[in-house]
Amino acid sequence: MGSSASDTAASGSPDAPVIGVTTYLERSQTGVWDLPASFLPKVYLDAVTDAGGIAVLLPPQPVTPEVAHRVLASIDGLIVSGGADVDPRRYGQDAHERTGAPRPDRDAWEDALLTAAIEEDVPFLGICRGAQMLNVALGGTLVQHLPDVVGNDDYQPAPAVFGEKRVAVERGSRLDAVLGETDEPGGAVDVHVYHHQAIDRVAEGLVVTARTDEGVIEAVEVDGASFGVAVQWHPEENAADRRLFAGLVEAARTHRTRRTPA
Repeated sequence: MGSSASDTAASGSPDAPVIGVTTYLERSQTGVWDLPASFLPKVYLDAVTDAGGIAVLLPPQPVTPEVAHRVLASIDGLIVSGGADVDPRRYGQDAHERTGAPRPDRDAWEDALLTAAIEEDVPFLGICRGAQMLNVALGGTLVQHLPDVVGNDDYQPAPAVFGEKRVAVERGSRLDAVLGETDEPGGAVDVHVYHHQAIDRVAEGLVVTARTDEGVIEAVEVDGASFGVAVQWHPEENAADRRLFAGLVEAARTHRTRRTPA
């Protein structure tokens, strides 16, 4: 069962929480210009505003722990978006031939934001790369090319083509509570996937909360966090189902109330 903008508070309401969304820093073309620019697909912004939040962009930039905490002090919730592969040197491996060129600026930026968010218990949602970055930031590792393990390209069928997978959600998890009535009996939900990498060794402090039939990890949560959820699928691609974003927005609203002096 999905949710739409009509099911949630309008993003223009007085109590709408501010959700920071990390962006890419890529070479982009617009008009006569061809230059590095902050970039994020609009579907992420739509997902936040549909769920009743206010979206602000957080582009990669020089970061320290102090900067990360300052950023989090200005927002109510965080989304770590999808994108390029995490640099395998961060988890002690050489690059696979199919691993993309590293983005050290973005890796450092998102690592610092996630670390600070966990320390401050700021609600966050990791999406695809965001789930992988969370695992690496906490000491886990990644499968660098998933077809080597599962023997097919179902998780990334073709360039710019999303695959469809059914995942089993762990009953009693935060993810289960957010999704509520799942699409199928037994906690199953159909999702859009587009990842050629995946979580391998799970970091200490994370709990696996969803897998595919092949055993591929599709969701993890920070143990003990009020809302620290990360999925390897792409919920922003399903405009008919905003449950994950609505859950984040509600947690962000609660977080803002909790830290605001009476």
